[in-house]
Amino acid sequence: MIPLNNDEMLLLRGKEGTLGIVKVGEKNQFFLETEKEEILLALEPDDLLVASGFGADKTTINGLKCVLYMIREVGSPFIVLPKKHPASKRLKIVVSAGDRTRISCSIIPGTHPEQDILCGSDEFDGIEISGVQGGVEFSDLRGGRIERIPFEI
Repeated sequence: MIPLNNDEMLLLRGKEGTLGIVKVGEKNQFFLETEKEEILLALEPDDLLVASGFGADKTTINGLKCVLYMIREVGSPFIVLPKKHPASKRLKIVVSAGDRTRISCSIIPGTHPEQDILCGSDEFDGIEISGVQGGVEFSDLRGGRIERIPFEI
């Protein structure tokens, strides 16, 4: 287990992609907006918000932090695009929420309302990330470098 508190963010840095991970914390209700409905996500404080960025540079890391901050601290909703939406090809960061997230490189970014699967770079394909009391557990982690940084803007 890798320790993580509500004031920190984990980064899993690869060569082509980066994952940003924060605890849900005390503000544990989020809205998921699809083309047809609005779904309330009621999560536990140790559940995770996981953002996947398609890059490994400073701009991507700042973007991950900003997106996670907008969702957790500001209360911005999750937006699910319809399949074949033209914006799917331009998404640079996608996000999931819940107690467990699987990373897949074979789905279309931004089109999956299931919050347990998230598009990621090839190097992270198959990784499973779970929120546990006081931290985060990874399974099938084969590479990348993990860093813990302050979660502040």
